[in-house]
Amino acid sequence: MAASAALHYPLSSCLALPRKHKPFSLCTSTISSSSSSSSSRPKTFKSLLAFSSSISPICFPRGTGLMERMGERGRNPVRRLVVCEVAPKKKADSAMKRARQAEKRRIYNKAKKSEAKTRMRKVFEELDALRKKSNAQSEEILPIEKLIAEAYSAIDKAVKAGALHRNTGAHRKSRLARSKKDVLIHHGWYTPVVTA
Repeated sequence: MAASAALHYPLSSCLALPRKHKPFSLCTSTISSSSSSSSSRPKTFKSLLAFSSSISPICFPRGTGLMERMGERGRNPVRRLVVCEVAPKKKADSAMKRARQAEKRRIYNKAKKSEAKTRMRKVFEELDALRKKSNAQSEEILPIEKLIAEAYSAIDKAVKAGALHRNTGAHRKSRLARSKKDVLIHHGWYTPVVTA
């Protein structure tokens, strides 16, 4: 059927394509002897293959891959628009449940991590204040030790809940212990033992 349809659309039909440089034409049939020179343009619109800077639509009727004729010189080509609409795919019920669970876990983990960070910040603020105090007493470290114990508890809970990695929890507890030790050394309440 495609071969019989090709007979109705001869090779002399025109195909217009976009081009960047000046337009030129290629003839698909020989020029008649009545033309003045070999470089003259052919008489009919259908007998050339034109490349121009304008874009003309290419229509494929009946899905055969054949192009519609562009028509005579004075007529506009047939323009057809194809609009495709893709409907959004609905999520599966299991995916929606997973999304809900993930959101609940995110909020829970965020609260655990936030509590641990807040308690650590309070300890660091108290230690800085004690370090800057010139006439500090050794008993003033006791309320800070209570804050450190609360921070340790919050970090351990975050690790147990899975909000923090266990190495991260150990690193944060080590920071708290080192900060406390630095303040004790600064005021002379603790002397580190030097190993040989």
